[in-house]
Amino acid sequence: MNKIRKGDQVVVITGSDKGKRGLVTRRVDDDHLVVEGVNTAKKHVKPNPLKGTTGGVIDKAMPIHQSNVAIYNAATGKADRVGVKLLADGKKVRIYKSSGDEIKSTVKA
Repeated sequence: MNKIRKGDQVVVITGSDKGKRGLVTRRVDDDHLVVEGVNTAKKHVKPNPLKGTTGGVIDKAMPIHQSNVAIYNAATGKADRVGVKLLADGKKVRIYKSSGDEIKSTVKA
């Protein structure tokens, strides 16, 4: 079970974008994820008249390692760690370590 999933609100805890908050747009692999507005790079693109795209310099969101982000707890307004709790019916749910509250998933995987 991935502790950080697509659609989660996360806070960057280390690196050049430390303190920034954003939404996880996708998982690249088991360790890396793309967060909107975080770890952006300038990309030079050529114009392609067949596709109707214009050339220029665009900002592209690059992957960031999941150890460099923490899930955002809206109740406390801070970054929090994620734990896993086993329910009575055998289902696993993600919880905030500080309060024990269940993390509500916004996107169905």
